[in-house]
Amino acid sequence: MFLIQFVPFLVRFNNFACKHSQLNLHNYILYYLIILPISKLPYGALYGLSDFLFWVFYSLTGYRKKVVFDNLKRSFPEKSDAEIQRLGKLFYRHFADLILESLSIFSISQKEASSRMKFTNPEIFDRHFKEGRNVILAGGHFNNWELFAVAVDDALKHATIALYKPLNNLFFDEKMRTSRGKYGLKMISTRKATEVFSTITDQPVAVIFATDQSPSNPRKGYWTKFLNQDTIVLLELKNMPKNTIARVYYGSIQKSSVAIMKLHFR
Repeated sequence: MFLIQFVPFLVRFNNFACKHSQLNLHNYILYYLIILPISKLPYGALYGLSDFLFWVFYSLTGYRKKVVFDNLKRSFPEKSDAEIQRLGKLFYRHFADLILESLSIFSISQKEASSRMKFTNPEIFDRHFKEGRNVILAGGHFNNWELFAVAVDDALKHATIALYKPLNNLFFDEKMRTSRGKYGLKMISTRKATEVFSTITDQPVAVIFATDQSPSNPRKGYWTKFLNQDTIVLLELKNMPKNTIARVYYGSIQKSSVAIMKLHFR
């Protein structure tokens, strides 16, 4: 990046970091000079920036436009070209909003997170908690799941654990785990899932799965039709030890208004 040419100190710092870890200067610049300042912006400014990001994605670069519109046409063959264009544009607007909303969690307070992520029926878990039973919360990467991550532990009586696939970038893997877990959520690698569940004995736990990720081994997934397209689905829930759960619930996040999400379990 061009900053390296003008700030020799940053170059020396980057060399030091690279010798002592797997981090590099670009990670620090991206996180401390871009992501973190953006995360501190008020929501009005975030959505102003989102309008600019939408223009970059949709008009300036046409980011993955062919993929987006081809998928829409296959998913909704009954819709006219005009409707497909309208849906595509709405997708890019939502995409830009979601990126900026997700960045806000790096600085969001617990009080604000709880006020922006509304849990409509958390009481359905109370019976399981009183019985000392664990539950599994399944969901997908839909709407602001990052806001859910920082708000869920305050909303439930159960201790909360989220299974996730570690990032290859160790710097951002640590930042993501720290951000998501700062208000109580414990982040556990999927590689250690079975080991973790075998040791849960003293406190009821809500285990959170994102079930819409592609299986690393296609033979361990389940193939089905989703939106008129062949889709492979994870079967991780099926492989869970039976004595670790009371019941599996699915959580659906919907945007109820600007920067406000509602989550309903069933």
